[in-house]
Amino acid sequence: MAKQCLATMVLLLLISTYSACNAPLPAPKPSLPLVIDVQPLGSISTSLVQKMLDTLRKHYQHIQVLPAQPLPKHAFYPARQRFRADSLIVFLQQNTPANHATIGITNVDISTSKGNITDWGVMGLGFCPGKACITSSYRLNKIAIASQLFKVAIHELGHTQGLKHCSVSYCFMQDAKGGNPTNLETDFCPSCKATLIAKGWVF
Repeated sequence: MAKQCLATMVLLLLISTYSACNAPLPAPKPSLPLVIDVQPLGSISTSLVQKMLDTLRKHYQHIQVLPAQPLPKHAFYPARQRFRADSLIVFLQQNTPANHATIGITNVDISTSKGNITDWGVMGLGFCPGKACITSSYRLNKIAIASQLFKVAIHELGHTQGLKHCSVSYCFMQDAKGGNPTNLETDFCPSCKATLIAKGWVF
């Protein structure tokens, strides 16, 4: 009788184990989309930021504008009366939550180090990949400033998404090389575009 009970228990245990092993696994939780935070810094025009935002939202849905903040004093470079772009990015990163990327928008002159040049003026800068980038309207053509600001912004956001500089002349990801080629830029090239589409962008 004891042997029969033991055999029944073993059988039940085997059935239970088999059922557990073959039970359907819980569905994986869907990953949350990246949220892009637009952070105005200093006295940048709200209407200019809005124009850039309107165009940007045609290509990416999950974007929000944060309340304007003053430019951090520690990022100012008095020798050239500029703000250091890399310091501004570090400042933005510190306030960027998980699953977010921040783009700072300003109208002051910004710069970074490039090769042997300690202080190289730029229109924007983004870490690749990274959680933050910075864009300035200071060096843009005032007649086409809204269009150019969008192109610089989407270029720097492209860096945060892992895109490097592109050799295609019309691509938003081409290297400015100290100039302003934005009027020649019309779109992302197919390779850069495919990378962003895979991340939820629309073109």
